[in-house]
Amino acid sequence: QEHLVESGGGLVQAGGSLNLSCTQSGLIYSIGAMGWYRQAPGKQRELVAEIYTGGSTDYTDSVKGRFTVSRDSAGNRVNLQMNSLSPEDTAVYYCHVQNRLRQYWGQGTQVTVSA
Repeated sequence: QEHLVESGGGLVQAGGSLNLSCTQSGLIYSIGAMGWYRQAPGKQRELVAEIYTGGSTDYTDSVKGRFTVSRDSAGNRVNLQMNSLSPEDTAVYYCHVQNRLRQYWGQGTQVTVSA
């Protein structure tokens, strides 16, 4: 069963923008964190941005000032607005949700930024 469904990836030129969206099935409760990770070819998966129940956020340094993570109050959706994209942002982006019991991952959506 798919708990997380992602949308919004694609191909964009450097300097452009994309918005990623992730909707959860409604079966995940007591969510503590929602966000996005990414994995580029030959590299480990890394945190991009995370937002916590109280509204605080974490961003990896390379995206600060360019990306914005947000979630709805019900905990059903998390978005990632990505601006000023560069080829270094090219990766598969994974939605991530964590509650008290476990982590959940989306299937991933490809983001490709051309020079």
